[in-house]
Amino acid sequence: QVQLVESGGGLVQAGGSLRLSCASSGLFFSINTMGWFRQAPGKQRELVARITSGGSTNYADSVKGRFTISRDNARNSVYLQMNALKPEDTAVYYCHVAYGSWNLEVWGQGTLVTVSS
Repeated sequence: QVQLVESGGGLVQAGGSLRLSCASSGLFFSINTMGWFRQAPGKQRELVARITSGGSTNYADSVKGRFTISRDNARNSVYLQMNALKPEDTAVYYCHVAYGSWNLEVWGQGTLVTVSS
C-alpha cells in the first residue's frame, strides 16, 4: 500500500520559515512528479510547487522566490522550504505523488501550517 507521511507543519510568525517533509513508502513504480498542494479554509486546493523526476520545478506565483521544493530520489521523499511566510500562507499542506505508467496519484494526510501576523 502506497503511503505518504508529511511532517514539519506548525505555527510560525510572519516572516519566519518552516520546512515540510514528505516520505513515501510502498512505492514499487517509478515516481513521475512529487509536489505540494495547499487548502485554506473556504478555498479550493491549489498547487504550491511541483518537481519532476528530472528535477524541473514549477511554483504558484504567490510563492515564487519564497518557497523551494526539492526531492531525494533515493529516499522517495520531497521537501518544501518555506521562507518569508505570510499569514495568507496559512493552510493545510498536502503532499502529492504521481507514479507509474498510468500516472496514478496518492495524497498525504495533510499538515497544518499557521502563520500569525
